This record gives sequence, structure tokens and C-alpha cells, in this order.
Amino acid sequence: MEIEFVGAARTVTGSKHVVRTRDATILLDCGFFQGRRRESIEANLHLGVDPRELDAVVLSHAHIDHSGALPLLVKQGYEGPTYATPATRDLCAAMLADAAMIQASDARYINKAIERDGANMDPVEPLYTDADVLRTLRGFIGVPYHRRQRIAPGVHLELFDAGHVLGSAITVLDIEEDGETKRLVFTGDLGRKNTPILRDPEVPSGAHWLITESTYGDRLHAPIEAMDDALASAIKRAFARGGKVIVPSFALERAQEVVYALKRLQGAGRLPPMSVYVDSPLTVKITDVFKLHPECYDADARALIVGKDSAFDFAGLHYVSDKEASQAIDASPAPAVVISASGMCEAGRVVHHLKATIEDAKNMVIIVGFQAQHTLGRRLVERRQRVKMFGVERELRAEVVVLDGFSAHADQRELIEFTEAVRERGSLRQVTLVHGEPNAQDALRARLEARGVPHIRAPAPRDRIVG
Repeated sequence: MEIEFVGAARTVTGSKHVVRTRDATILLDCGFFQGRRRESIEANLHLGVDPRELDAVVLSHAHIDHSGALPLLVKQGYEGPTYATPATRDLCAAMLADAAMIQASDARYINKAIERDGANMDPVEPLYTDADVLRTLRGFIGVPYHRRQRIAPGVHLELFDAGHVLGSAITVLDIEEDGETKRLVFTGDLGRKNTPILRDPEVPSGAHWLITESTYGDRLHAPIEAMDDALASAIKRAFARGGKVIVPSFALERAQEVVYALKRLQGAGRLPPMSVYVDSPLTVKITDVFKLHPECYDADARALIVGKDSAFDFAGLHYVSDKEASQAIDASPAPAVVISASGMCEAGRVVHHLKATIEDAKNMVIIVGFQAQHTLGRRLVERRQRVKMFGVERELRAEVVVLDGFSAHADQRELIEFTEAVRERGSLRQVTLVHGEPNAQDALRARLEARGVPHIRAPAPRDRIVG
């Protein structure tokens, strides 16, 4: 068995890992690369995977950096099945269609800006269309958690709950070669314990090889319980000066978690009456998908549904879909909280909200998720004095607040605990770190080695490891 690490190697985007056995070739995830526009387009056009070689794709979850390139893979000739949980399949129906729509919309906007204003940007063409998305969705096969399924000659699949986002899965492959069965465990993105809405991550047994994400391998999150306090404090500070609060948020999971937190704070009387806008057609669709999959919820969230009290609704909350209503939010001088995609501020309506607000010091940007290098979100986290949007540099005067405790990724302590739990339940021979920047991976590797974890590697792009 050999694994080639095509994407999310020494970085956090573009997850793609090719598993090759004597009898089959399996692709784990097929995600978009996110970063500088020109580099992203080039990386996404050239997937680094031969579609004709693949017997199957296994998708860990629906986030675009894990699923977004699937339609491009199909466009380039892949005709096989894509295995994922039923919730991930349903989410991808909305998210991949939205990705195609955003590509078309951004291409129109940028190309008009070049033609009209001479903006300093390259012309853009969408990478794929709605038709490519429809062809991709036809190939999905839903696999519930804990249902063992043969997906290729000598390869069986079982999915475990990763606790990261709705439907997220830890992929377990049992690979038979030369009379021996090797168990490969791939975390995808690993969630945290005791988060609102979702269940805790599960620990598979019998692993020989663990491939684990390492996004926060060099840091610890603030306690989840402290996030409500930090969120309430920041919002009240912005409202006291009459400002708007922009929350760039992944449409999947993070937006729902922030809404859930605001519901708790309002219910406890810890926030003033206010307007909260969830301004993302995709988030509206995803929230509807959440309601279809209570099997993924923890006990508290399920209790709300049984009691017929929506976890995603409260007084003053408005879900916005049409463009005119979105534009009206920026035109109004009234304070408000605006939750909008995309989470790394690279596309979608949030960029327009940031354009309208960041040059005014009374406003605030609250960052609630990881921001990859070379993204607008990362530049906001770094509090650059000037940031570029749509080819124009703007002064960053708004207050920027970073709330890492909302992250759906395990931190260093949780990654170590998970790895040690896997080792205790199996015969772990090697550990491979993916989906992390070099500093995070080096720090995590040092901590794991100190605990006697065997054969740890952090492969570079295109590295191949034999197991």
C-alpha cells in the first residue's frame, strides 16, 4: 500500500490523498485549494490526480477545502462513486451548487471591474458549472456511520463520527494485501469534545496507520464555555459605539454554532435587543439540512428539536437570501450583527459587507475560524493596516476580534489525546500529519514523539509513503 499526499500537505487547503493498493486506487477527499487568487486558480485547474486511475472517492465532510474540487474531477473524466455520510451528501448538494454560483458571480463582477475600471486583476473563468455539479451528485452513495461496505477490490470502508461538522466522518479503510489486513484511519477534520450541537469524535480501534489533521497542532483553544462570555463582550462593545459586527463564517457548522450561541445569550438576557442577519443563501439552505439530520446531534440539541424549539431561531434573527435585502443591510446605519460566508473572506457576500464597514472604527469584525495563509481573512487576523478587496486597497480601521474557541478543529491537546487513544486501541505503526502549516505540524510532532508515538511524518506535496 502506498499513499500520495497531493493536497493539504504542509498546508491546510486542497485536501487530496491517493491510496494505492495492488488492486485499487482510492481518493480521500477532493478539496479546493484556497489562497492567492492566481495560485488558487492554477492549483485547482491542475488537480494532481488522474481521474481515470480512480476506483472510488471517499469524502470526509462537505467543507469546500475537502469537497469543492469534486465537480472538476468529474468534469475531467471521473465516472466512479463518491462515498460519504447521508448528511454530507445532502450538504454537498447545496454547497457545490453554491460554489459554482459564486464562481460565475465573481467572474462576472471581476471581469466587469476590469473592463469598466481597469482593475488590476486577471480575467476569471468559472472552474465548473451547475451541470458539472449535477453529474457529481449522481455519483454519491450515502454510507451511514458504522456500516461496513466494500468499495473496491480488497478495500472495505467504515465511517465514524468526527464531530467536526454535520455528517463529518473519520474514514477507516481495511485493506487486504498478501493475506494481511491493514487498517488505515484518516481523521478528515477532527472535531472537539463537548461542542454545542454535535456529538464528540469517536475513536476507531485496530488502526495500523493514522493520518491526522494538524491545523491547531501548535496551540490550545480557549475553553468552549468561555466563548459565550467573549462573544457577548465583543458585541456589546461594538453596539455601544453604534457599530456593525461582521462575522465571516463558514456556512456549514460555524454559522449555525454562532446563531446557537446568540440564542443562548439572548435567552439569558446577556445581549441587548438587536437585529442579527444570516446573510448567505447557502447558510439558509444548510440550516434546513441540519433539521433533516437529528441523528448527528448531541443530546442537548436533540432535546430542543423534540421540544419544538428551533436551535436556529430567536427574536430579531433574519435569514437573508435575496441580493436586495443584503445590500440594504450595508445601506442602513443601524447597529447589527451580520453573519455571512465565506469563512476565509475570499468570496461571497461577506466581502461586500467588509468593503462597506472595515474603514470605520466603530465597526467590528469577529473571526471565528481558521484563516489560511494568503487569504483576506488571514490579513484581517494579522491586522494589516491596508487590505485589498476587489483589486482596491482599503484602510483597516474596524476592530478585529479573534475567537478561536469557536473553532470546530481539535487543538493540540485534543489531537494528542485522540492519537494516544487510537494507539491504545490498536497496533499503531505510523502516524502522518496533514492539513496543517509547518509550524503547527512541527510542534505537534515534537509533542507526539515525546510520548513515544511511532514513525511520525509530515509529508510535503506529492510525497509518497509506503505502509
